[in-house]
Amino acid sequence: MSQVQCPCGKGEYANCCQPLHAGRENAQTAEQLMRSRYSAFAQHEIDYIVQTTALGQQQALDVSAIAAWSQANQWLKLEVVQAQEKLDKNHAQVEFKAHYHDGQQAQVHHEISHFVKFEQRWYFLDPTTEMQITMKQPCICGSGRKFKQCCAQFL
Repeated sequence: MSQVQCPCGKGEYANCCQPLHAGRENAQTAEQLMRSRYSAFAQHEIDYIVQTTALGQQQALDVSAIAAWSQANQWLKLEVVQAQEKLDKNHAQVEFKAHYHDGQQAQVHHEISHFVKFEQRWYFLDPTTEMQITMKQPCICGSGRKFKQCCAQFL
């Protein structure tokens, strides 16, 4: 039985990102969540992409567009530039380069992503979702704090 390398580059898929995709484990760090999300794009695990986005943003995601982008590209490698796991008590930042081929040429998606930890789980804060939220509303992460006092500064 051959061992399949994990798309995130950290080992074999069965012992790396697959347990997270299957819901058997949760990411322990923001970097691990980011790596597993990259692998989810490569493995077309779209439900995982949705489930690991901040709770208040999930309904605003364009799931068909996410699925189309996942399928349309060949995912080549992930390069983590840096991870800052403690921006504050519940927020982290990961800078990465996702290398992929779009069918025409090789591309690099370079991003600095922000993550929030809520109830012992890490979630991605998606800066692209179209949401009408005011600073005084409850935060999108589910913390119960006002948006302006929690995740607003990271979006």
